[in-house]
This record gives sequence, C-alpha cells and structure tokens, in this order.
Amino acid sequence: MSSHLSCRRRRVHGMLKLYYGMNEEGKAEEQPESLDPCDINGPHFDPELFLNKLRRECSLAELMDQETCMVKQIRSLDSDMQTLVYENYNKFISATDTIRKMKNDFKKMEDEMDCLSANMAAITEFSASISGTLQDQHAQITKLSGVHTLLRKLQFLFELPARLNKCLELQAYAQAVRSHRRARCVLQQYSHLPSFKGIQDDCHAIMDKLAQELRQKFRDGGSSAKDLSECVELLLQLDEPAEELCDKFLSHARSRLDAVPSPSSNTDILEFIDRGCNEFVSSLCLVITSYQELFINHAQKGELASKNIPQMANGKLHTFVDDLAARYFSLVERRIQEEKGVADNSLLVRALDRFHRRLQAVAKLLPGSAVPNQGTGIVIRAATERVKQYLAALQSFYMDSLTDVRQALATPRLSVANAPNSLPELLSSLSASILNQIKSVLASVHLFTAKDITFSNKPYFKGDFCSQGVRESLVVSFIKFVCQSSRQFCESAGDKGGSTPPALLLLLSRLCLDYETSTISYILTLTDEQFLAQHHSPVTPVTSLCAEAREAAQKLLNHYVKVQGLIISQMLRKSVETRDWVNTIEPRNVRAVMKRVVEDTTSIDVQVGLLYEEGVRKAHSSDSSKRTFSVYSSSRQQARYAASYTPSAPMDTNLLSNIHKLFSERIDIFSSVEFNKVSVMTGIIKISLKTFLECVRLRTFGRYGLQQIQVDCHYLQMYLWRFVSDENLVHFLLDEIVGSSAHRCLDPSPMEQSVIEVICERG
Repeated sequence: MSSHLSCRRRRVHGMLKLYYGMNEEGKAEEQPESLDPCDINGPHFDPELFLNKLRRECSLAELMDQETCMVKQIRSLDSDMQTLVYENYNKFISATDTIRKMKNDFKKMEDEMDCLSANMAAITEFSASISGTLQDQHAQITKLSGVHTLLRKLQFLFELPARLNKCLELQAYAQAVRSHRRARCVLQQYSHLPSFKGIQDDCHAIMDKLAQELRQKFRDGGSSAKDLSECVELLLQLDEPAEELCDKFLSHARSRLDAVPSPSSNTDILEFIDRGCNEFVSSLCLVITSYQELFINHAQKGELASKNIPQMANGKLHTFVDDLAARYFSLVERRIQEEKGVADNSLLVRALDRFHRRLQAVAKLLPGSAVPNQGTGIVIRAATERVKQYLAALQSFYMDSLTDVRQALATPRLSVANAPNSLPELLSSLSASILNQIKSVLASVHLFTAKDITFSNKPYFKGDFCSQGVRESLVVSFIKFVCQSSRQFCESAGDKGGSTPPALLLLLSRLCLDYETSTISYILTLTDEQFLAQHHSPVTPVTSLCAEAREAAQKLLNHYVKVQGLIISQMLRKSVETRDWVNTIEPRNVRAVMKRVVEDTTSIDVQVGLLYEEGVRKAHSSDSSKRTFSVYSSSRQQARYAASYTPSAPMDTNLLSNIHKLFSERIDIFSSVEFNKVSVMTGIIKISLKTFLECVRLRTFGRYGLQQIQVDCHYLQMYLWRFVSDENLVHFLLDEIVGSSAHRCLDPSPMEQSVIEVICERG
C-alpha cells in the first residue's frame, strides 16, 4: 500500500513539474515560447480560435472524446493540486514545531554556559590564592626533597653488602648483579673516601664469590636452557671474557659429544646411519641451538651490545661444528666404502637419504655452514662410487657370459643336427642376458632419483648424476667396454689366431653389428627416458657409439676371415712342404687334404650363414664346375704370342706370365669384408688359395707332381666356385697355382683333361 502511494506521489510531482515547466533540480526549463494561438499550453492561447479549429477539423464523436479527455485532465489537476497543498501544509506545521523546540533548547544551553563561566572564575581565583601562599616555601621543599633522595642513595650504598649477601644466600643472582651494577659507578667515583672504599671492597669480595658460583653452575651444565642463558648473561655483565665463556661451553659440549659411542661397522648401512644421526647429529643440533640462544640470538644490552659478541661467537661455533662434522664424515665415508655388494641398492639409498635429510637441520640452524655441502659431497661420491661398482659388475657379467659362450662352443654336441642352431641361440641368449642385466642395473640406479628421496631433485645432484654418472659413466662406458673388449680378441697372435675360437669372433662381430643397428639406440633411449627427461647437458651422441660398434664388428669379422683362412692355409702349407714333388708317383686320386679343405670350407659357409645374410653374387657361367686348366694358364694367349717368335728364339713363358699379370686385375687378399656370407667366404678362400700359390712357388716339381697339382686344383675348382662372389677370382688363382707349378716342373708333361675329370669324379 505504501509503495503504491509513493509511486502515485512521484507521478503527481512529475506532472506538476511538467505543468510548471520545472526540471529535476527545481529550475524552470528554458524552452522556446510557442506563438501558436491553438497551443493550449502556450502563452498566446486563444480559446475562440481553438474551438473554431476543433469544429472545423473534428467530427462530433472526436469533439465528444476531446471534451471527455479535457474533463479528466482538469479533474486530475485539481486532485493533484489538493494533494500538493495538503502535503505542503503538513511540512509547514512540522517546521514550525521544530523551530519552537530549538528555541527552548538554546535557552537551556545559555543557562549552563553561564554556570560554567562562573565556576571557572572561582577556580582561577582559588588557584591564585594557593600559589601566593606557597611561594615562599617552594625552594625549601625542593631542597629537602634533594636531601631525602641523597640520603636514600647513601642508605642503599651502606646496606649494599648485606643486600648482596642476602641475594647470594637466596641464589637471587640476577638481583645481586643489578644492585651491584647500580652502585658500581658511584663506588668507583668516591673510592678515595675510606667509607666508600670499604663498601667497594666488601662488594667486590661478594661479587667474586657470586661469579665463582656462576662459573661452577655454567661448567656443570645440568641446568635448564633458561638457567644457563641467565648464567651466561650475568657472567658477561660481571665482565667475564666472552671468548672464554664460548670456549668453555664448546669444550664441555665437545667432551659430551666425544662420549657418544660410535656406531658399529658390523651393522648394516641403514642402521649405522640411523644411529649416527640419532646420537651424533641430534646432539650436535641441540648444542648449536643452546649455543645460539646463549651467545648469538640473546639480545645484548648496554655495554655488552658494543662488544660485538654474536659475531665472535658465531665464528667459534662454525669452527667447532666443522671440526666435529669432519670426524663424523670420515666415519661415514669409511662405512659407505665398505658397501661393495650391488645386490640390494635400496638400503644404501635410504641411508643416504636419511643422512642428507638430517643434515638439512644443521643447515637451517647454522646458515653458511660448510657441513651440508660436505654431506652432499659424501652423497654424490657414494652415488658415483655405486655407479662405478655397477659398471664393474656389468663388465664382470659380460666377461662371465663370454666365458660361458666359449665353454658352450668348446663342448661337443651330442647330436650333429642340433649344432647349427647353437650359434644363433648363443647369440640371442648372450644379447638378451646383457640387455636384461643393463635394465636391472638401471632399475637399481634409478632408486637414487626416486621422488621420495630428498636429494634426488636437487640441481647439484640430479643433473650431473643422471648425465655424467648414469648415462656416460655407466651406460656409455659399458658399451665402449663391450666394443673394446671385443676388439682385444683381434690382437691375439699366432698362425691359428691364438686361443680365441673362430666361432666366438663371428658371434661377437654379429653382436657388435646388432648393437650398431638397434641395441645401442634402444639402451640410450631407455636411459634418457628414465634419467634425462629435463636435462640438456652435452652427452656422447648415439652416432659415435654406433660408429665404434660398427668398427669393432668390422675388425672382428676381418679377423675371423683371417683366422679361418690361416687355418686352411696351414693345412695346405703342410701338405705342400711335407711331400716330395719330384719323386712322387703317378696320381690316382685327389689328395685327402683337398677333401678336408672343401669340407672345412663348407662347414665355415654353414657357420657364417647362421648369423649373416647371403649377399650378392655375380652371375655364374654354366660350366663353372667343369672348367679346365692349362699348365701355362697364366699366359692364355701364349699361342698367339708364340707365332711371332722363330724356333731359334724360343718363347720365355715366365716373361709372358709377367706381362699378363701387368694387365690383369689386382686381387687384394686381406681387404675388408662386407657383412654378408659371400664376402666372408670370398675372403677366406682368397687367403687359402694365395697361401697355396706361395707354397707352390717355393717347391720343385716332377712330371707326376705337376699332374697331382692339376688334379687337386681341378677338384678345388669343382667345389669352391659356388662359395665366392665372383667365380673368376677362383679361376684366376687356380690358374696361377697350376701355371706356377708348371714353371717349376723339371718335366712339364700335363695330364689329359679327361683323365683328371675321371679321377676327380671318382674322388
């Protein structure tokens, strides 16, 4: 209801303002005057013209509506006018009542002000009367007051010895020191007077006794921290040297810490660190806290504030803590060095974490101390040493695995059918065991970087430990060790390649090649994901390690070719050197050594094929196995050359052979082989046939000796061409062997080719 009335009032006021031409601020709006006589709101309104206009322009119904509208407006304005007059009347009545009330209040206030003025005048008169009465006695009262104060001071001085003795009996040391400090300056000033001199001597004797009791209490150290703090403060106020007090406190603390029993080294590392932290580090923290409260953090007042005691005390505390911590750290490092086993790494990591965590309390209590950094250095050295131990364990595991492989290769197989499959199985087993061991080691080392380990996320630990410690010193070093130790198998001397089995060389070459193609990338990716997620320090690139592994694989494979070639060469050399080629009988079959050469070559081909792919061969001719050899095969064009010579100048076959060699393609016997079976077999056969050739050049042959060489070479030709990449290489070397034997034959009468083929087929 009230909201409806207020809304109606606002509407009425708005209409009145509109009627009178008023704005919101109550001022008349400046509007241009209307000159239209038909404007009912304008000053020039003419009723007659307005009515005539309405009669002309409006119909009867519109006139009736206009009349009704004007009647409503007139009534509304009358009603609003009455309401406005009523409201203004009420406001006038209220204003009259307010003015009448204000007149009454001001009259009462005037009466009170008159009363206050009279009282102030009476007080002023009374104060002037008192001041006049006491004016004469004021100086005398001031003098008597000064005498009274002096007498009280003298009474305090004469009673001071008794007061000090009473405080000493009651052990109220603080009150005694305060009383003595109050009188000390006066007694010192008037010490030339006998009475004051006696009081001063008595006080000095009492205070010396009090200082002695305080020193004894300080040395005992059995009091609470509050009592010790009060004791130190009183001794300092008694001019006791601050350095001497600091030294006594630290000496007493050192004796107590030295009495703490050292943890036994027979316990495990976690218990050792626990006992050390609970007994030594905790006691050291208590000593630091007490010392700081006594000498550093305690607010110094008066003369003590100017002696700069906290700075001196802080230096002594740092020296004390560093000395004791160095002795404790030496024990910890010796115990950590005894941890040689790498089976369980969790105990060591937990022990180092607890050790590092407890040292942080020392860092908070003693900012600027070198103890936390020294402790961190121990943690870093322990982690680095553990990484070295894991590297040694990996290297030992690798060498043991190689020993197992050598034993497996040396063990005779029960079944020949299972022998070919053993080499891939050994390679797979060796590679898998090494990879699993690396993963196991990385999992153990990863404990150092676990989230719940306090030092794991510290920049001074995680960055260098992960990049230089784990990746470089462990993983990269192990990969390099594998490559280097594999290359060492190539350094063995001897005609038969030392004691290293050729199969082991082949297996290691394939292992290094697999490392180059995939294993190294996998291991380093695994390491980087676990340890180098957000670290960007320079590390050994994968490409350099892969290049080193490929180099090792190449060297091993070359050495394998050399060893196998030398083994076959040894058989051929002995077969040539131990036979009398001049007086030998007519050949009836192929020598057994040639059959052995073919068998061994076939066995090597099978062995290499287990680990390496076939490779690319040149197209073979259809009669590769039936090719014939001439005793002058080194100079196949001899007939063409011989036609130009007369019978009186016989053809020098050696000269023709040498001329032919000048224009033939040079054969590199010991060149590097490719990583495929054909290239490996080609290298072995080149070494074998080259040795055979050189041995033939050192012998002299008879007719049947030459024919035996023909038979042997034809037999080798029947089988060896299928192992090499280019059969012409075998043809050329065998031609050289037969031709060289013919040059060194006393009676060069070659055997018929048909007979040679019959003997070889029968063999």
